[in-house]
Amino acid sequence: MKPQLLLPLIVLVAAGCGKKEAPAPQAAEPAPPAKVAEATGFITPESVLWDVEQQVWFVSNINGSPVAKDGNGFISRLTADGVVDSLHFVLGGRGGVTLNAPKGMALVGDTLWVADIDALRAFNRKTGAPVATIELGSQAKFLNDVVLGPDGTIYITDSGFLVSDAGAFSHPGPDRIFALKGREVSVAAEGAWLQAPNGITWDGGRGKYLVVPFGGTTLLTWAPGAASGDSIASGPGQQDGVEVLNGKTIFTSWTDSSVYVMDSTGMRKLISGVNSPADIGVDQVRGLIAVPLFMENRVEVWKVGN
Repeated sequence: MKPQLLLPLIVLVAAGCGKKEAPAPQAAEPAPPAKVAEATGFITPESVLWDVEQQVWFVSNINGSPVAKDGNGFISRLTADGVVDSLHFVLGGRGGVTLNAPKGMALVGDTLWVADIDALRAFNRKTGAPVATIELGSQAKFLNDVVLGPDGTIYITDSGFLVSDAGAFSHPGPDRIFALKGREVSVAAEGAWLQAPNGITWDGGRGKYLVVPFGGTTLLTWAPGAASGDSIASGPGQQDGVEVLNGKTIFTSWTDSSVYVMDSTGMRKLISGVNSPADIGVDQVRGLIAVPLFMENRVEVWKVGN
């Protein structure tokens, strides 16, 4: 090699050796949850349900004691933006409607099913007209949440609570999950392991139901036919609503007025400062969570992303 060519070659090699790899791009931090809407005028709102076909939210209103057969319960309808469209979309005592203390809801075709103390009420999702009533009678004490299973079975939690005339809660049980197939009701699960079951939802990723207790801390998965559920985590206590939002488990807790998220990285607090957060509704497409604030008579809608 000629000496006059050696120096440029050395400089070139040195420059190549000193070159650093470009840092790998970092994943963007998810935006913090943001409240995008707030609706008021409710009376003891207990549950929110998103109707993807009609692009509306339904809100069940107990309007009094959660165990009083006073006939004054009602269901409100909100626009997709969280604005009250019809405060009394379904109203107890109007148009032949019987509705006492409505709580959890589920949609089956054009029918809106609602848990009402010891009965299931069914209404047309578009008109609010009454469709059917399934009385569970003395075998039910405190029907709470409702979910439609992938096989068409409807499951209903019974928290086993009683409320005295003075408003004091007791928990004599039994804790149960009922199954409704056609018009036949049966006990699908029963036992103290349910810990006053409140929220229930189907988790397609796990192929099981998620059940959260109000009377304990153990978050459960459960499959019909199983003698008990399987613990997947321990929550803060007084869990109420549970949903799956884009593969992540979202649930509420009265203990610390919060909404939690649980995924492959663990459990963390998602939304704080929501007093008495009851049975949430979710919009999968827009990444929204609607939180009924039971004691504050309002519903907050939060954007949490996908």
